[in-house]
Amino acid sequence: MDSTANWLQLSAAVVEKNPLRYTPAGLAALDFWLEQTASILDAGRPRQNQLRLKAVAFDQMAQAIDRLQVGETRGFEGFLSNARFGKSVVFHIQNLI
Repeated sequence: MDSTANWLQLSAAVVEKNPLRYTPAGLAALDFWLEQTASILDAGRPRQNQLRLKAVAFDQMAQAIDRLQVGETRGFEGFLSNARFGKSVVFHIQNLI
């Protein structure tokens, strides 16, 4: 199986952060939301696109993202997964780029 089949790179702004928490195993965890607005070409025509995406980070990555300011734009890498009860998508951040 190709390990890059579910790998996303996204430039986005941190628009909301929950307080840093710790899992029962003692890992830092951070739930936050990213937002991106961009002009893109869709079927050869310009389109304004807006995306708001729930994200999560663990351990040292959670601590690093917790230090980012709300409104700060960065590059993020990670994978997409269903939320705990499968009703939405969550971006699991693995790297800041």
